[in-house]
Amino acid sequence: MSRHINRRQFLAGATAVAAATVAGGVLGAGTAQAAPATYTPAWDSVDQHPAAPEWFKDAKFGIYFHWGVFSVPAFESEWYPRHMYQNNSTANQHHVATYGSPSAWPYHNFINGANDLAGNHKEFAPKLKSAGGNFDPDEWAQLFVDAGAKFAGPVAEHHDGYSMWDSQVNEWNSVDKGPRLDLLDLFTDAIRAKNLKLLVAMHHAYNFTGFFQYAPTQSDPSLKKLYGQLGSAQENQLWYDKLKEVIDRARPDILWQDFKMDAVDETQRLNFLSYYYNQANAWGKEVVATYKDGFNPKGAVFDYERGGPADLTAPYWLTDDSVSSTSWCYTEGIGYYSVKQLLHSFIDRVSKNGNVLLNIAPKADGTIPQAQRDLLLGIGDYLQRFGESIYSTRAWTVYGEGPTKMGGSTFAEPTSGTAQDIRFTRNKANNALYATVLGWPGSSLTMKTLNSGRINLSTLTSVKLLDSTAGTYINLATPTQNASGLQVTLPSSAPFSAQAYVLKLTFSGQIPSLRPIVGAVVFGDVDYSGDTAVLPLGSYTADQLTLAGVSPNSISSLRPASGHRIVAYSGDNFSGTSWTFTADNADLRVTGQNDSIESLKVMFNPSTWFRITNVTSGLALDSGGNVAGGSNLKQWTWDGDNNLQWHAIDLGNGYYKLENRTNGMVADGWGATSNGAACRQLEWNGHTNQQWTITHRGDGQYSIANRTTGRVLDSGGNVASGSVTKQWTWNNSNNLLWTITAL
Repeated sequence: MSRHINRRQFLAGATAVAAATVAGGVLGAGTAQAAPATYTPAWDSVDQHPAAPEWFKDAKFGIYFHWGVFSVPAFESEWYPRHMYQNNSTANQHHVATYGSPSAWPYHNFINGANDLAGNHKEFAPKLKSAGGNFDPDEWAQLFVDAGAKFAGPVAEHHDGYSMWDSQVNEWNSVDKGPRLDLLDLFTDAIRAKNLKLLVAMHHAYNFTGFFQYAPTQSDPSLKKLYGQLGSAQENQLWYDKLKEVIDRARPDILWQDFKMDAVDETQRLNFLSYYYNQANAWGKEVVATYKDGFNPKGAVFDYERGGPADLTAPYWLTDDSVSSTSWCYTEGIGYYSVKQLLHSFIDRVSKNGNVLLNIAPKADGTIPQAQRDLLLGIGDYLQRFGESIYSTRAWTVYGEGPTKMGGSTFAEPTSGTAQDIRFTRNKANNALYATVLGWPGSSLTMKTLNSGRINLSTLTSVKLLDSTAGTYINLATPTQNASGLQVTLPSSAPFSAQAYVLKLTFSGQIPSLRPIVGAVVFGDVDYSGDTAVLPLGSYTADQLTLAGVSPNSISSLRPASGHRIVAYSGDNFSGTSWTFTADNADLRVTGQNDSIESLKVMFNPSTWFRITNVTSGLALDSGGNVAGGSNLKQWTWDGDNNLQWHAIDLGNGYYKLENRTNGMVADGWGATSNGAACRQLEWNGHTNQQWTITHRGDGQYSIANRTTGRVLDSGGNVASGSVTKQWTWNNSNNLLWTITAL
């Protein structure tokens, strides 16, 4: 679970795959394929499982905890069991100095109990308060309730192979060794007694696929099991058997799993999913399986570790994050984020169609440090007062506005916003829009998103400020809308103290449709209503439209952004009759495509001229005029000149050519082999050097990657007008981001 030198690399690939799979819209529920009465261990079957039930979308917030044998050394992180065996690592040096050589004082001593070099007994053996100890699962569960969580549960097994339940397939468990307590059972009872949904987290896929890479080979069969050194068939069977025990014993509402599941035998993954879903049917429960790799987005929920998407993303997703910036388990000197960082990131993630699972790090004896309690209670205080704008809400057509960008990667620190940052959610009835401002903005607020060019607010009946007591409001004067936005007059000073402030905009009917500024929005009903999918550039099969929020053969109205077009098809996979839309269409019945669109593509309109502007430099992509073929592309201060205008022409293969208005030449990567190489221009010849993928990275910003080199257009930073446009490996820098504006 923790930050690790290879961990980012492992998850970067998983996140990239998921993003490619689910890129696009949100909002509407869509009409999922009917779930089968009985699931079979095949993808076609388990993918029919409804991934995110209504209760999960309503819940928004959960808590879990990294607590176990790895908590005993309280050093570095929960990856101590791995790193203690890695020669000359910080954990290894600490272990040798504190306990002795790992060959003489192995990790399983923390389970069986042994003395360190100073004579102190070390063992994972928390005692219940009722038995004179510090551990009280009921107190933990009450804290989770006070924090505003709607689901909670333990890490029932981490990478270290120690099961926190009375396992019959793994003798390394909390009943046979250590505390002699069925910890999973205790948490299950305590959490359900507080009417919370139960989450059980499992990390055991990595136990036998790399975690104990540096540990010595064991000869004892039992130790082979603990250290993940059984044969492949045995390990894969044990992976499944542990899950089956957890399912049968705890009946979890959410079964969360960490990474490296793609290294587990596919047969066992399918056995697990089909068994879990069939058991849930028998229990009469809607359940959630999560994944970072190894599953599909149709039947399970993708989880971003310590991060999230930069923009609205579908289908519904989850992120897991921690109260600590340094470790997922308790360590001496552990560092913490602030309430503001955690809460603002939480609000941002909810606005982008996600849930948040927050980790805490109890001490080995079962004590939850006061600093962690304070963080949870700070979040709970906000949710108790302003939860109306969080719980049971849904993402809107845009997530928000403002200078602070959050998400876009995994392993990104939670970020505090400012009084200029706004995040939107809506109620499920779709007649109230919540605008959460991440700081007090002063006596007036302009919401630029709600300008007169993008939305008709004639049905707006009131704007109120959520007051400090839940269910109470401060009435505000009728706001004014113009081309700049919606201007709202607020009290001259903040009427109460809060980490964020919420405006509630109520409408006499449905929230009016917002005109997109990039991509397109498609709707399940006429007049821009019903199930909705927000679609950036890309191609959408029937399955992908369903994941995005609308069912194929249900689209009844649509809105492409300026300079964009929608090419719709009557068949799946872009087959059959096609229709092209370059303007809003409020009722597809008029033109005959109503309920006939099964797949579609969203692309730039090839007849539109665009300004391509770098986010860092603010300069526009510049051909330099009627120059010779092979000349470098430059950047220039925008002045409307034809040198700065470009066609983005879809080539029908997922790539674009960028054609200059002055000289008719196209951007050419020139087969660049190194970062910093210049981008050039040449007459069109169809070579892959002249083909580019244009990827929306959120907030109307794009990366532009060359097909041959794989590198993206780079401004080079805050450069002077006339500077050469370069190419660089993608790395999330603003130097590599561009806006593409229709002229």
